[in-house]
Amino acid sequence: MTEADVVDLYLLNSSPNVMKYLGGEPILSSPDQALEVLRSRILPQYSLYSVGRWAALLRDGGTFIGYCGLKYLPETVEYDLGYRFLEDYWGRGYATESARAVLEYGRRRLAGKRIVGKAFLENTASIRVLEKIGMRSEGYEPYGGGTVAVYVE
Repeated sequence: MTEADVVDLYLLNSSPNVMKYLGGEPILSSPDQALEVLRSRILPQYSLYSVGRWAALLRDGGTFIGYCGLKYLPETVEYDLGYRFLEDYWGRGYATESARAVLEYGRRRLAGKRIVGKAFLENTASIRVLEKIGMRSEGYEPYGGGTVAVYVE
């Protein structure tokens, strides 16, 4: 992702349905707020940890549909596989396709490192994605006022 993706990031993260299962992450109220999130939380991952959330684009035309990628979590010394897509693209296999590719990348690039995927128990679609790409259940943990299922590589 680059700063040129700021409007797309804003549209993605201003949708209450997209943000429903993200543990209290704030819904973005403006493109300026999206730019701050991009600069402070997304872009530094690339230079600090050589990983990050990547823009997901349609092959024909390059339309932004969401993102998928790894995020290093220094407090737990693990890499979080995360994805988020615009509602118009839900249920079309994009999350599974991109998460599978990101997991393969992580396996090659981060051999021996812990890669996790977490989803709130109510988010059955995300849990199915983690299972489809071959991650295995490790149990549950509290997060953001609820409980998440934890999957590992």
